[in-house]
Amino acid sequence: MDRVVPPSRHSRWTALTVLCAGTLMTVLDGSIVTVAMPAIQSGLGFSPAGLAWVVNAYLIAFAGLLLLAGRLGDLIGRRRMFISGLAVFTAASVLCGVSTGSGALIAARFLQGVGGAMTSAVVLGMLVALFEEGRDRARAIAVFSAVGAAGGALGTFLGGALTSALGWHSIFLINLPIGVAALIAAARVLENDRGQGLGKGADYPGAVLVTAALMLGVHTIVKAADHGWAAPRTLGFGGLSVLLLAAFAVRQSYATDPLLRPRLLRSRTLVGANLVQLLMVAGMFTFQYLGALYIQRVLGYDALLTGIAFLPAPVVIGVLMLGLSARVTVRFGPRRVLLTGLVLIVAGLTLFGRAPADGTYAVDVLPVMLLLGVGFGLAMPALTGLAMAGVRPRDGGLASGLFSTGQVVGGALGLAVTTTLASGRTSELLGAGDDAVSALSDGYRLAFRAAAGVVVVALAVAVTLLRTEDPRRARESRTGKPREGKPGGKKSGGEKSGGKKPRGNKPRTPVI
Repeated sequence: MDRVVPPSRHSRWTALTVLCAGTLMTVLDGSIVTVAMPAIQSGLGFSPAGLAWVVNAYLIAFAGLLLLAGRLGDLIGRRRMFISGLAVFTAASVLCGVSTGSGALIAARFLQGVGGAMTSAVVLGMLVALFEEGRDRARAIAVFSAVGAAGGALGTFLGGALTSALGWHSIFLINLPIGVAALIAAARVLENDRGQGLGKGADYPGAVLVTAALMLGVHTIVKAADHGWAAPRTLGFGGLSVLLLAAFAVRQSYATDPLLRPRLLRSRTLVGANLVQLLMVAGMFTFQYLGALYIQRVLGYDALLTGIAFLPAPVVIGVLMLGLSARVTVRFGPRRVLLTGLVLIVAGLTLFGRAPADGTYAVDVLPVMLLLGVGFGLAMPALTGLAMAGVRPRDGGLASGLFSTGQVVGGALGLAVTTTLASGRTSELLGAGDDAVSALSDGYRLAFRAAAGVVVVALAVAVTLLRTEDPRRARESRTGKPREGKPGGKKSGGEKSGGKKPRGNKPRTPVI
């Protein structure tokens, strides 16, 4: 895979801006719809059960296709995949905005998920090809992570503002000017990469197995809250999804050109970073979704005020990621920064787990926003850097798709589990005669405490599996430059090579 390098008249940072613009659309779409759901239900006559498919259709397509889209990006060229995804997503957004029936909107949302997967799956692979490991890459990852993290919270604000001012159609149509501008810029700024060719790794049976497994798995997760986790339907579909994943794993062990090379899964860093991300995002999604419900249903805020109430989180995340996180990561190392961020996230969710029914925004919500903003602002860039460190350029799209898949699956799983806990606790208290606000508040508190526990597990995984990385040695491994113990390089035992003293031994990032 050739490196994706912008033409000489454009800087790498201009290319990064284009990648971030494409990412912003897909991130906003994941949260902007939430606030507009009541208006969509009223406008198109959705049933309560049918309304959930406005979110589920997008989520299932997005999560199910990320891994496949990432691998195809390596094969046909990441620029081509990115631009194609932008075009599909933008066109689908217009179809969503002009939908006049529930079926049409659900179909358009599924198509949006396809476009979102095509775009998101290759972005990280393009980013690490643009920037060498070190300070520049840390800064680029910080900017990219800021867009993703702040965009999710910003979507809540924009959803409320646009729905109140222009109606629910506008939350989809806003993507048209953004998408067209991003398409034009991408065509001019991103240099075409040739890819490896479809004949170099098109494991079509494996692609069918993993896509079906992920789609069915996410569908099972998002519907488990409705049918029950122990229901025959949930257990049956969940078991089938696991069987499909097992079949995919078997297929990868003997395929000539596997979709997911086994060496990727032998990396403790890559596996650990993806697992930590899945658990961390599960906790953060609980805050984003149930936090909005707490503000609306317990504190009594409307959609617009709820969006405004969420603004401190993206502001803190943006300021931290753009101004400090790269320097902090380079100075102290990604592992230490990640652990600090996870501790702050646990503290924020634990604090929210004490929010009372008669709480106030300034006392019970704002401190949580600040803690979670700082924690996520520190953790996400460090985690992204760890996940992509040492990945071969030819596997950049696949590793990017794998990382993005963990985000979506983690969010869906965390939300499904914690909403089930919250609704079960609320129903129990209502049956016991508690008033609605107190019952809701107690259910949310249980969910937030459970989310804090999930992030504690993420913290334990990070301590166990993730190690401090040495970007300099990772570069040496990939480029083939001399290393200690290799011919022509520095010799072991403190011997000199080329008249220079060997530097101290440091842990290096294995090339995956």
